[in-house]
Amino acid sequence: MANILVVEDERLIAGLLKETLEIEGYQVVTVLNGEDAVQYALRETPHLIVLDLMLPGIDGYEVVQRLRNHPKTMHIPILVLSALGGAANKVRAFELGVDDYVTKPFNTDELLARIRSQLRRVQQNFLSPLIGLPGGLQVELAIKHKLNSLDPWSILYLDLDNFKAFNDVYGFLTGNNIIRLVGRICQQMVREYGNIDDFVGHIGGDDFVIVTTPDHAKPLCMQIIDCYKKESIAFYHAQDLERGSISGIDRKGRPYQFPLVSLSIGVVSNQIRRPHSIQEVSYLAAEAKYHAKQSTSNICYISSHREIVHQDPAHATRFSPSSHLPPSFSLFAPGHAQHDVFHVVEEDALSEYEQGVL
Repeated sequence: MANILVVEDERLIAGLLKETLEIEGYQVVTVLNGEDAVQYALRETPHLIVLDLMLPGIDGYEVVQRLRNHPKTMHIPILVLSALGGAANKVRAFELGVDDYVTKPFNTDELLARIRSQLRRVQQNFLSPLIGLPGGLQVELAIKHKLNSLDPWSILYLDLDNFKAFNDVYGFLTGNNIIRLVGRICQQMVREYGNIDDFVGHIGGDDFVIVTTPDHAKPLCMQIIDCYKKESIAFYHAQDLERGSISGIDRKGRPYQFPLVSLSIGVVSNQIRRPHSIQEVSYLAAEAKYHAKQSTSNICYISSHREIVHQDPAHATRFSPSSHLPPSFSLFAPGHAQHDVFHVVEEDALSEYEQGVL
C-alpha cells in the first residue's frame, strides 16, 4: 500500500489525517514543519504528500519548490490541504507544481477520492509498474540534473547476468520477483550507505541506475552485491544451487548449463573528466557494464585511458557501440572522453553476452 507523507503543523489535524488515511490502508508519516518534510521526502520518496501551506520555518510554497527542483522527488504528487482558499494562493501553488488543492474544512470522502486519483496518475505515468521506482524519463532527468551541477557524482548501472535463461527455466513470475529483489536491495542499501538525496531508478527489464557521489559508490556496490548473493538463494531449486548452474535449453534447442543469475555493476564518475552530455554518459555507462560482465573478479578498474586492471586478459574485449544498450540509454556519443570507472561483478558472463542473453 502507498506511503503518504502528511505535512501539518496543527497536531490535532495531523492526527486526524493520519487516522483517516491509515483506516484506508495507507502507511502514513506525519511531520510538523517544512524542513523535515523536505528531508523525509528526499530520504524515503513517499508515494504522495499532503501539504499545508502555513508551516513554521520554510512554508509550503518553498517545500513544493525544493521538491520539484530535485529529480528524486519531482514526480511525487503533492496535494495541498490549506485554509488559504484565495485564488492567488491556488494559482501560486499550481504554478510551483502542486497536483491538487483542497481547502479546509474538507470533506473526507472527497479528499480520499483525490488522493486515489493522484496515486493512479503517478503510477501510470512516472513509475515502473513492476516495482514502483522512477522510470526511464526520470532516470534521464536525474542524470541531466547532475550534468548541470559542479558537484562530484558517480552513476551505478546495474544489470542481471543470465537472466533470460533463468526466466526460461523458472518462469516470468519468479523472474519478476528477482527484479523486485534487486530494486528493493538498491533502495535499502542507498538508505543505509548512500546520501539522503541519492537517486534510484528502474530503466526497464533488469536494468537499474543509482546516482550517488564517488565516496559512496564503492561501498554501495559491495553492499548491494553482498546482499543480492545472500537473498537471491531463495529463488533457486536445491539441485541448481548444489550444482551451481541452471539446466536449460538454448535458442537452438540444445541442452545447456547456464550460470546462476549474477549481478554486474558498472560505475561512471566525473572525477577525472567531466562528461558533457547524457549521450556521453550513456555510452560510458554501457561500456562500464559491458566490461563488468567480462570480469572474472569481483572488482575491476578501468583507468582514465581505459587500461583494464584486475581483468582476465582473455576477456579484455573492446566495447562496441553496436552492443546492446538499455531503453533509456539508446543514444550515445562515439567520442573517446577520458573517464574513471570501476566495476563490480558476481560471475563471468562472457558466454551469456555472446549468446545475447541479457
